[in-house]
Amino acid sequence: MSIFLYGCSENSSSTASSKKSEGEVIIRRNQEVALSIDPMLHCTRETYPWEKQCSYANSKITHDFFRCKGNSLNPPRIVNKEKESIRYYDCGGCLKHSLPLRNGKEFIYPILIDLLNDLQNKTGKRVIITSGHCCPEHSRYMSDLPAHLYSKHLIGAEVDFYIQGYEHEPQKVIDILLQYYQDNPKYQGKNSFTSFQRYSKENTNVSTLPWFNEEVFIKLFSCKEGRDFDNRHSHPYISIQVRYDWDLKKKVNYSSIEANNFYRY
Repeated sequence: MSIFLYGCSENSSSTASSKKSEGEVIIRRNQEVALSIDPMLHCTRETYPWEKQCSYANSKITHDFFRCKGNSLNPPRIVNKEKESIRYYDCGGCLKHSLPLRNGKEFIYPILIDLLNDLQNKTGKRVIITSGHCCPEHSRYMSDLPAHLYSKHLIGAEVDFYIQGYEHEPQKVIDILLQYYQDNPKYQGKNSFTSFQRYSKENTNVSTLPWFNEEVFIKLFSCKEGRDFDNRHSHPYISIQVRYDWDLKKKVNYSSIEANNFYRY
């Protein structure tokens, strides 16, 4: 039996390689275009239905913006009294409980939402809610003073806030709030709503006399007033309390039943 071995010489291999590398040279003039492409045009995105009601670049304020600012990671607050030290622990915030409930649904007084959205519309700036709803546990954690323990924050009837760009011009924000009642047809002919008075009967823990009408009570806190765990910033802020329930046609007062009426998770 015979075995034949065949091999390729170096010359034949290089020849095959050179043939593979050969190609056709493409010659094109400088201005020659093979495919014409129209220039790109900028198209503005159509607004979503909820954006058509807003003239600003910020999210429309809903009840979700009012959720409790409590955080279980906050360290305990220790209060030294006569013979003992009391520890107050913060709540778990919106991860552990809901907003106040009315008819089985989460509830914030609508006038607060309407006023803040009106501010955003008219200023074109973002409203920063520093304190909306406070559950009893978070309220105790901030302070054990009666002003916190029986605050309308616990029933969704109070909000603390400032406006970006207006941090040091709170009086302009107040003026817009007062004008809201002049412009809204809902209040036309109702003098107790359109006319504001200044409150001077009791200690209000602010140096500026508050404004009030039938429906709301407005307080202006200066840079050194009303500081707590929710309001740790260094500029003035505004507080709005609801005095009158437009839907139920009655005055709004703190209620321990309402303050504890929320879901626990």
